[in-house]
Amino acid sequence: QVQLVESGGGLVQAGGSLKLSCEASGRTFSSYAMGWFRQAPGQEREFVATISWSGGSTNYADSVQGRFTISRDNAKNMVYLQMNSLKPEDTAIYFCARARTGLAVSSAYTYAYWGQGTQVTVSS
Repeated sequence: QVQLVESGGGLVQAGGSLKLSCEASGRTFSSYAMGWFRQAPGQEREFVATISWSGGSTNYADSVQGRFTISRDNAKNMVYLQMNSLKPEDTAIYFCARARTGLAVSSAYTYAYWGQGTQVTVSS
């Protein structure tokens, strides 16, 4: 059973930064792509960023391109999301997810395991 635990969320002013972390259980972490998604109140869950099994390929939603950076440490079973220049519209619950393959993909349907989420609130 794979478990994903997010941390690092909180309240920050617009223009500030936060770094989210996600710790994964299991011995096969390095074989799979990882992703971050978010869900704002009353809205559907949306893709934020993804990283391939090796970290060699990443992809971002247009809304966060240039502001967010996804990274991973396979030795520690960790994936991170560095969020800079935060905007009020970034306010959401952020979820870490493990893909079904090693490829960096953006569709939520290609992710098999999900964390419980961490709240990010950006004040104006």
